[in-house]
Amino acid sequence: MRALTTRRRRVEDGYDAVIIGSGFGGTMAAHELVRSGQRVAMLERGDWVRRGPQNWTPEAVGPLTAHYSTEAPYRALAGGERDLIGAFHCVGGPSVFYGGASLRFRAQDFQPDPEIVTDSQAAWPCGYSDLEPWYGRAEQIIGVAGELGTDPTEPYHSTPYPQLPAALAPTSRRIAQAAQRRGLHPSRLPLAFNHGRGDGRTPCAACPTCDGFACAIGAKNDLATAVLPRLLGQGLELRPNTVAVRLVVEGRRLVAVDSVDRKTGEAVRYVGRQFILAAGALASPHLLLASGLQDLNPAGPSIGRFLMRHFNAVVMGLFPSRPDVLGQFHKQIAIHDYYFGHQSVVRPHGKLGSIQQLVTPPAELVKQHLPAWVGPLAVKGVPLLTGLLVIAEDQPRHANHVRIEPRRRDAYGLPELQITHHYTRRDRLAGAALICKAREILREAGAWLTYVQPLRSFSHAVGTVRMGTSPTHSPLDAECLFRGLNNLYVVDASSFPTSAGVNPSLTIAANGLRVGAHLAALRGSAGRLGRRRSSAAPLQPMAS
Repeated sequence: MRALTTRRRRVEDGYDAVIIGSGFGGTMAAHELVRSGQRVAMLERGDWVRRGPQNWTPEAVGPLTAHYSTEAPYRALAGGERDLIGAFHCVGGPSVFYGGASLRFRAQDFQPDPEIVTDSQAAWPCGYSDLEPWYGRAEQIIGVAGELGTDPTEPYHSTPYPQLPAALAPTSRRIAQAAQRRGLHPSRLPLAFNHGRGDGRTPCAACPTCDGFACAIGAKNDLATAVLPRLLGQGLELRPNTVAVRLVVEGRRLVAVDSVDRKTGEAVRYVGRQFILAAGALASPHLLLASGLQDLNPAGPSIGRFLMRHFNAVVMGLFPSRPDVLGQFHKQIAIHDYYFGHQSVVRPHGKLGSIQQLVTPPAELVKQHLPAWVGPLAVKGVPLLTGLLVIAEDQPRHANHVRIEPRRRDAYGLPELQITHHYTRRDRLAGAALICKAREILREAGAWLTYVQPLRSFSHAVGTVRMGTSPTHSPLDAECLFRGLNNLYVVDASSFPTSAGVNPSLTIAANGLRVGAHLAALRGSAGRLGRRRSSAAPLQPMAS
């Protein structure tokens, strides 16, 4: 990496909005602003991910690529273990490497279980009805394939899914039938895949290198494939390889973002009227704390606090004969019978979370991650494996947090981010209950034995800059406006007061659309900064 230059360049004419981060929150907020005619700059720390046959190789799994960056690692203390972890930095954010699961939070998730909230004072300032139309719009924009009517916890949908899901793979049918024999209600997992929408793109080939991989043929509807190219054609100005290092404040307004070009080392200042922070539940509080903005917020002591990441674990089953797992995609089934608790679960009381089918990893990838002496043996067993992912809702705790260490700085001048996270006893009990149920389903499907692998990643990290009703306990208001400033909004997973029990991506997207439309409407009523004329976006979704 090049050393920083002393030259500073200022983008003089300014933008209607400057967005930091190209993940679900930032991209969806940009969608509403760009379509209303505003001039928008999007700063992304990473670069575009190249697509092609190389994405099918074991080395192309996300954490092994250059897009999982450790150039400025986070120092984590989690579960009693100390570790240095990286983060995904690329255009489209983690969506490029995710598995496409696109679930709505359940309606009751916006009225959290007191046993989950305890003394955290977590409270959603908006309800499911406020987000429901934006969920539908997000599903249309992303292109989610799903099926209504089979999930017992399914919330109200005012619009159908834009696509029907693909046919079930044999492995998926086997898992679904096993769940049904146990009196459960397996449903189709909504997935952001292109099954031939007539937009000229290659439809999904149902290959096994999807979850954790960038799609080689562009059939996964990640943001870099399905959304950002359209926005660029409509005027979005994307700035990849741009590291935001400081938020510049004058009075009660944010006036600029100081950044560094990763390729040239040049310092660039982006000036704007409105600012949207969407860098993620770790990077957003990092930038806020590094800029000293906690001192301006009446809930400043809560910034970086209440970090959640789900209690996630993989439960694999070893079968006596091949369950037809290799060569085809089979992450298709969700089981939500235990979401709000179940009479067969003695403890904990109340909410648990979800169980989802998991794609069996390619044999060569398994070999690459194991010691040399055991790799070849394990590879022989891969065709006999298939598994389930459990996602248990975790409690928001003040003690789980991120903080900066000013004495250690990276090459861009940012202070080191330190993460502290420990699961509560209830988190572990909820995870154990779901693991037990996943094992029962796999044994019903014919597994000889099962193996549990807890997941230590922060891929589902939420919280840290939460929205809420209390000005002294929630840094963001109901519109995700940063309290203490009148033009900074935070629209990524950091804004969540609770984690719910499903993947957060679609809720981030829906909230990004909601806030983006709010800002577009504000701008429409106040007149426009730039040269072009603007029309206000409505507060309810419109067709694209």
